[in-house]
Amino acid sequence: MNNIIGVFDKIWQIFQSSVVTNVLTIILLFFIFYYTISVMTKNNAKWLVLLLIFYVLITGIVFMSLDLTESQKALYFIVPAIFVLWNTVLFATEIKRDIWDLGIKKTSEPKLDRNVADPNATKCIDEIVKALQNMSKNDVGALIILANGNMPKAVLDSGVGVNSDISSALIESIFFPKTPLHDGAMVINGTKIESAGCFLPLAQEVNLPKELGSRHRAGIGITETISVTAIIVSEETGIISIAQSGKIKRYADSEMLRQTLKEYYWQELLGPKNI
Repeated sequence: MNNIIGVFDKIWQIFQSSVVTNVLTIILLFFIFYYTISVMTKNNAKWLVLLLIFYVLITGIVFMSLDLTESQKALYFIVPAIFVLWNTVLFATEIKRDIWDLGIKKTSEPKLDRNVADPNATKCIDEIVKALQNMSKNDVGALIILANGNMPKAVLDSGVGVNSDISSALIESIFFPKTPLHDGAMVINGTKIESAGCFLPLAQEVNLPKELGSRHRAGIGITETISVTAIIVSEETGIISIAQSGKIKRYADSEMLRQTLKEYYWQELLGPKNI
């Protein structure tokens, strides 16, 4: 038993040596930098949060276990802390959205999955694109949210439940000017129009172009908070925009709309002839 304890004491002394400590410091910093850069590349905020928690735990263990110099402590703590916190600020929107998503109990299950026949997805895409293009030509404002059963109940309750099959005629009638629901957002969940006339949180970004009104801010705002896609038609110009992850792309044409909808319906294998 004494021999075993002696072996562990020698191993511990090796780990406390300055050379080994410096090597471990370099290795730890390498993995922190590597995985942080990987998170940046993949734009995965959940892993950034886990990385920050992991870093804090490892730093605490190192501080308690090893006899470090002041410079080594600074190397372990200050440099990677600044790096990780900088990325936390950089991904503030994604972190907020992912944390919000974790706390949301899905209101309903998605109505469409990979096993649904292609014609069903194609029909939904055709009807939505047709409605968007018609409203764009007539300068009818619209805000459509492509959800996946993840809209908060409070948002859905702020509107009127529809639970109807998707059709261009219904979409256009809901957004027709002066109708009771035209100012709110329509929530599409799979092959159903789930709700209409919903109120959404507005984006807090102060640098948005002045021509983007409350409808655009609501579309951007909901995508900052929840993993959904918003399609906005401007009432003033008829320009169609697509908002995802707090970012907006303007001047969406038919091809861009179909690509966005195809991704929403998980139909990666549909060819041009079907779309």
